[in-house]
Amino acid sequence: MLTTAHHADVVIVGAGVAGLCAAHQLINAGVTVSVLEAAPYVGGRMSTERVDGFRLDRIGQVLSTAYPELQRTPGLEGLTLRPFAPGVLVHSEGRRYRAGDTGGGRSTRSARGALTAARALASAPRSSNNRGGTPPSAANPRPLGSPLDQARLGTALARFATTPTDKLLARPELPALEALFKRGLPPRTVNGFLRPLLSALLSDPGLTTSSRCADLALRGFAGGRLALPEGGAGTLPELLAAALPPGTVRTGVHVTGASISTVTTKEDGDLGCRSLLVATGARAAAELLPGLRVPGFHPVTVLHHAADSVPGTGSALILDADRSGPVSHSAVVSAVDPTRAPDGRVLISSTVLGTPPPDLDDRVRSHLSRMYGTSTARWELLAVHHDPEAVPAMPAPHDVHRPVRLLSGLYVCGDHRETSTVQGALHSGRRAAREILRDFGIRPGYAAEELREAA
Repeated sequence: MLTTAHHADVVIVGAGVAGLCAAHQLINAGVTVSVLEAAPYVGGRMSTERVDGFRLDRIGQVLSTAYPELQRTPGLEGLTLRPFAPGVLVHSEGRRYRAGDTGGGRSTRSARGALTAARALASAPRSSNNRGGTPPSAANPRPLGSPLDQARLGTALARFATTPTDKLLARPELPALEALFKRGLPPRTVNGFLRPLLSALLSDPGLTTSSRCADLALRGFAGGRLALPEGGAGTLPELLAAALPPGTVRTGVHVTGASISTVTTKEDGDLGCRSLLVATGARAAAELLPGLRVPGFHPVTVLHHAADSVPGTGSALILDADRSGPVSHSAVVSAVDPTRAPDGRVLISSTVLGTPPPDLDDRVRSHLSRMYGTSTARWELLAVHHDPEAVPAMPAPHDVHRPVRLLSGLYVCGDHRETSTVQGALHSGRRAAREILRDFGIRPGYAAEELREAA
């Protein structure tokens, strides 16, 4: 039983990636930290369920090898990213098209994450059931649009990859969909590729998200490769937690009240501290910090199906451009990352955005049958994960650097303070740690110019 005699310089409430990132920055600066998590596992929404040898992500977020925080954050040196190959395929009018493949990253800047992804792709096992390979039927999908359309799209993506973040954030702010149509790209390119791509990356089917957030998402796509963490999304927070000193993170601890100097827990009573960092989701943060604004949310539902053979798409991410069914995007994730399914089985994970229909599995199976060009009748439904508050909404106007310092001794971080991405969550944790160290009179050990980057 802990008492107020137990003291840490900073108590962090929440062991998601934002709080764990902040813990690393603080501990590296010599500050003592205690991370309290109510769930029995770390990661929050970014966690992975294990069922009969399958690894099933709860909200199925897609990462980019170009995310700066994946390369900077201590503890992630062992993270392996498995890129989608050949990248992105668009399903439209009964056909699959190739569009916007970044070809391993257009960014001229060396990135540890991109190199790790390349190594992972080169070393990915090719098993006898072809879970790691590309079936012949997936070969040579048709290009999307005319050669001129492709050239204009390539030029636009290259421009995103090389434009500094501050210049992207200085552009006039509009709803993302409106901004896309004002960029001078053909409607087929916008509706056939950019709209379904951004819907998948932002979990926003209506693209009401701020164009600044959308531009940052496109920058991440254009500068690297879309990828999944090897072993499941939960691998990322697990790596962060494992790299902290033993005893720093305590799970199964419910915080019932908090102030700058004291945190009250259901299990251990009061814990003393010098500063408090709330690193939970937006709604839980507002319960601990009355007056904190709670944003709207984008609901996300992920369905995981098992099959005995690989659909003919290889390890590509398939986007639905027609919006003829409930599925936004889908992938044979065991072809991307073979660790996610047992030998002899195939894992297909599909994402539904918005409120799911009542006959969800039937509607999804019908839609996936069209997207993959194969029968889904014998696919086994392993799990359905629905989160009505999966992704904080970011409508225009949206401040991508919302304050993380509420007052001296009281701080908050999470994807709801920046962009609703893993990059945004990690970066908000880094910013919060910087503010805490500044108030402690400790000079951070990283450059201020790095802190201005977000994607």
